[in-house]
Amino acid sequence: MKKILLVEDDDNILMALTVRLRAAGYDVSVAQDGFSGVQQACRIKPDLIISDISMPAGDGFSVAERVNTAVSTVGTPIIFLTAMKDPDLYERAIQVGAVGFFEKPLDSARLLLAVREALGESA
Repeated sequence: MKKILLVEDDDNILMALTVRLRAAGYDVSVAQDGFSGVQQACRIKPDLIISDISMPAGDGFSVAERVNTAVSTVGTPIIFLTAMKDPDLYERAIQVGAVGFFEKPLDSARLLLAVREALGESA
């Protein structure tokens, strides 16, 4: 079973995505801030990270940078989520190696397709 780490500070989004991803057959772990996200990533070594950008204790970009430099998690694909409408965020996400970028409110079906693609699974 593929492991996904979901890093999101909004309880409602965290719960909805956790339920959706588990229903799709994934083992989901959660963290509610950037610092905890990095700790969890190093501990569980997920196959994919889905991270909000704007969070307390380290934004999604700092999570990506730390994960990409830690020996145990280097190369872990990351999909970013954001409620911010800043066109520069997409470019910055690509620069830190994001494999996906979604604005909230989320289309969970599209996100699930991106998850499958990032994990190398057929849709």
